[in-house]
Amino acid sequence: MASNSVQSVELAHPVEPRNDGISIMVNGCTGKMGRAVLEAAMSAGLNPVPVALGGPDDAGKILDFNGKQIEVHGPSDRESILSSTFKDYPDLIVVDYTVPAAVNENAALYCKVGVPFVIGTTGGDRDLLYKTVADSKVYAVISPQMGKQVVAFLAAMEIMAEQFPGAFSGYNLQVMESHQAGKLDISGTAKAVISCFQKLGASFELEQVQLIRDPNLQVEMVGVPEEYLSGHAFHMYNLTSPDETVSFEFQHNVCGRSIYAEGTVDAILFLAKKVKLNAEKRIFDMIDVLREGNMR
Repeated sequence: MASNSVQSVELAHPVEPRNDGISIMVNGCTGKMGRAVLEAAMSAGLNPVPVALGGPDDAGKILDFNGKQIEVHGPSDRESILSSTFKDYPDLIVVDYTVPAAVNENAALYCKVGVPFVIGTTGGDRDLLYKTVADSKVYAVISPQMGKQVVAFLAAMEIMAEQFPGAFSGYNLQVMESHQAGKLDISGTAKAVISCFQKLGASFELEQVQLIRDPNLQVEMVGVPEEYLSGHAFHMYNLTSPDETVSFEFQHNVCGRSIYAEGTVDAILFLAKKVKLNAEKRIFDMIDVLREGNMR
């Protein structure tokens, strides 16, 4: 078990005292994405509870976020910690930025306890994830992509695929995506865009995605700025006609994590509103958040 030494994290922006009726637990807060969410959430005036869940290596760690201490608990006592915290903070929203291998187990825990949650972690068995949440009737925002502008692009792609199926029949699709070396799985965003291209008629398998995780290649071939090698998301899609006389290129590049953190805060505020209204629909995605139209 890790020692209880306090790790200090200073926030880049001052905390504004609003939305402080909403309590959040950010699981995976020792990671870079979790830290970015905590910073954005505290800047928006949300209230992080003093505990969070993490992996075995993080158990016992105490983080200090601008004077707010958060103790990380490991797998052994996670159910009791979550249950007691939800009892103490009945308005609690859990945020999950853990690891792909933990997605289904974590979701099952949140559903068992009955706590609403926002999950931006990619990977896992997504069909099982949705079934688990649907069966439990717990409120949740589930999205592999939390960046609002990227989600708007995805929505446009889905509309095109729905209205013009087969428009790119016979076209050859090439996909390249670059993320920081620590990202283990194929981008959930890439999977969603590929699904749209498949509906549009392009033949493509996920195994054909060119994953770029080598920092040298990311700088030299992809064009990632060196300062963002530890946190970026570059996606490139190229469609070529069978006779190679026509080509289309789609590209969206993100440096840093702020776009995802800010989107996550919007998802938290959105979900808290749905819980308060006792909304009939209980499973949402970021397109639902976008359509609400009241993002910050």
